[in-house]
This record gives sequence, structure tokens and C-alpha cells, in this order.
Amino acid sequence: MSDTRDLLRRTAELAADYVESLDERPVFPDVTPEQLREALGGPLPEEPLPAEQVVDELAAAAEPGVVALGSGRYFGFVIGGELPAALAADWLTSAWDQNAGLYAGGPSASVVEQVTREWLVELLGLPADSSIGFVTGTQMAHVTGLAAARWHVLDAVGWDVGAKGLTGAPPLQVIVGEQVHVTVERALRLLGLGAPTVVAADSQGRLVPEALREALGEGPTIVCAQAGEVNTGAFDPLPAIADACEATDAWLHVDGAFGIWAAVSPRLRHLVAGLERADSWTTDAHKWLNVPYDSGVVLCKHPESHRAAMTVAASYLIQDEGAHRVRDQVDWVPEFSRRARGFAVYAALRSLGRRGLVELVERCCDGATRFAERIVGLDGVEVLNEVVLNQVLFRFDSDERTDEVLARVQAGGRIWLSGTSWDGRKAIRVSVSNWQTGDEEIDLAVQEFASYAGQSPAR
Repeated sequence: MSDTRDLLRRTAELAADYVESLDERPVFPDVTPEQLREALGGPLPEEPLPAEQVVDELAAAAEPGVVALGSGRYFGFVIGGELPAALAADWLTSAWDQNAGLYAGGPSASVVEQVTREWLVELLGLPADSSIGFVTGTQMAHVTGLAAARWHVLDAVGWDVGAKGLTGAPPLQVIVGEQVHVTVERALRLLGLGAPTVVAADSQGRLVPEALREALGEGPTIVCAQAGEVNTGAFDPLPAIADACEATDAWLHVDGAFGIWAAVSPRLRHLVAGLERADSWTTDAHKWLNVPYDSGVVLCKHPESHRAAMTVAASYLIQDEGAHRVRDQVDWVPEFSRRARGFAVYAALRSLGRRGLVELVERCCDGATRFAERIVGLDGVEVLNEVVLNQVLFRFDSDERTDEVLARVQAGGRIWLSGTSWDGRKAIRVSVSNWQTGDEEIDLAVQEFASYAGQSPAR
């Protein structure tokens, strides 16, 4: 085992060197695909190689193509970093190598998910008996939550979708707003539900309740709402949507990939008023909670429907079929064998504590406000959204200039953020969701735009 200890010690050194370089390294790598292929490619060795040599050579070849997603200067998409405790817990998760599908494959993995469920339900203000599933990300969280919804609304009209499938089933309507995230639409395709009914959204991307009420009919229905539109950060009016759903017995599913975390802040909680009235919720822990990637969460108000949609049984499995003293995770997610994702989420929450989590969320939102107030001082810049959370959407006076300045900023390597389209025109999206992003990084981002736009930043 001494060789393994030496290997892990060397790997820890390489990892620490990388993490310590985040403040200085370019955020996006300056390397071509051809250069990476040359460094990483070649024929498969005929003979075994020493593990330490493999790791050293992998680090040397791959690191030039690694994006500094963990840097506080990364503002692209909605991507968090890695809290130190979550990173360390993720290493232990790999070392322990538990199969988190069954309690028998990892008792601690099962129990830590139960404990984490209790914490999350309390933090988010959801019904106390809500069930949970730990999945790869919000994409599979949508698949899981909407599978539970499909089972529930069809069961309510006497149709067993698990036994009979969808052929011959009563028509099932799914309603979404115009700015629904594409992962919801793909989840519906994967579940055989097809394209949804799309209703109007307002200028910030919020679903319009009147349009929803007009679209609601009779029969099995699922409504998908958003807590945090991906460009603007806007929140659908959940109380009015919940009223409409309750009046028609529709299932309300909330996409809270990042915006659901507003619920932990006394200052921001009003944005998610009515959240607890939904039937299912999703979020990405690898966004604002800042755990390593491959970490999504689905929660469901109806554990019996959640379990019915996901559960599986086989004669060779060791499952608890009695009083449910233990939790077999395979009953709650689409995956059979899977990584023990709960450990990193557990570690992140414990390391932050309630106060630290509130501070993280509020600091990121303050950073977005700070950026918006300063960027609007540049000539030709228009901020397009009401900055209510951690997202800023802005553009210059023409699509050409928007693209040109963004490309220059990206190529500069000191910060990175992504472009998008809004209301038929090019725009730039800033997401502040990293635990290491503070005023210094925000001001640097404004300075970079000012520099490449040929202006002086506002003070």
C-alpha cells in the first residue's frame, strides 16, 4: 500500500498546485484542439505503465486545456466553484468508492443523503416529508421529478403508466412559459410526453398567470415554473401559478436550478413566495452550493408517487421491504449503480452552516448589483434585466459591438463570461455564483469591459 499512498500524496500535490494557481492563471485556456490531441493522444501502450507516471503525464498534458471554472473571475453560464470541504469530501467519495444505489452498497452513503434531505427541506422551506433524489444535475432532476408527476396525474385518473405505458393513456397536458429552460423540454421528450404547450412570458421571462389560466384544461396536467430564469434571474409568480394549479388539480414542477437558493436568505426569500406549494423542485448543487460537478437534487412533495415512478426490484438485490428503516437510493433516482453524491453536499452545508450559506447567496447577489451599476456607466451599454438575483444581462448599442467587445474580453483571459440572445438581439450574461467572487473580481470584470470598449470605468 505504500505505492498507493505515494501516488495519492503526489496527486494531492498536483491538485493543490492547480487550485493555488487559480488566482493567476488565464480563466480560459489558450490551446487548440489539435495541440491537446497531440499531447493526450497516441497509441495505447502495449504494456502497463506505473500509476504515478500516468497521473503525472495526464496532469501535464491535460492542464493546458483545463478551464478555471473554480476561479472567482469566471462569470460564464451559472457555474460555481468548489468549496474546500466539498472538494475534500468528493476525494473521499472516490476513495471510498461506494455503490450508492443500495443501502447494502454503502450504509453511510444512504444515511448521509437522509440527513442532507432534512437540512435541505428546512433550508428551502419545503414540506417536511418531501422525498429527495441525488442525480447528475438538473437535467436528470427534471426527468425524475416529471416522471413522478406523470405517474401521479395519470394514477389520479386510473391509469397505471408503469404497467401500461403511454399508449392508450388519457391525454396529458404539459404547460410551460416561453422562457422555459431547454432541460425541461428535453426531459419531456425523454419521458415520451412530447412538446409542451407554451404560454406567454413577460419582458423578464416570467410566466404570465393569465396566459396559464387560459391554457389550463381538464384532465391530467403538469405545469412547469421557474425560480430563476437563466438569463435574467427572474422568478415566475409562484403564488398565482400555484392558485391556478390547485384549482385544476395540476401538478406544479419548479425548475430552481440556481434561483431556489434565494429561499435561504431572509432578504431574498420573498422572491420564492409560494415555493412550498409546488409538487416537485429541482436544483443544481454544483451551481450556487459550490460542490464539485455531477451533483443535482430533486425533491418531491409526494414521496409515494416519486418512489412509484422510480423503484425497481430484483431477486438478487438486498432491499429493505419492511418498515423502510433504511433507504435504498435506487428507489428514488433513474440510476442503478451511482456515485455517492450526498457526501459532498453534506460537507458543503456543514462547512458553510446556515449563516455562511446566507452570506454566500447574498454576497453573490450584491456582486451582480455592483456589476450592473458600474457597467451601465459605459457608453452604449444597456442593462436588460431587473437585477433581482445573481444574473446581469446587458448589451452594447449594436449586435456587432456586443460580439466584438465580448470576444476581446474572453480572449484577454483575465475573466470569462458568455454571450446569449435576448428579445431577438445579442447580449452578454454575467452570473455571479462562485464562493470566491468578491468586489475585487467584480471591479476587474467592469475594468476589462471598459478597457476593451475603449472607455474608463465608472466609479
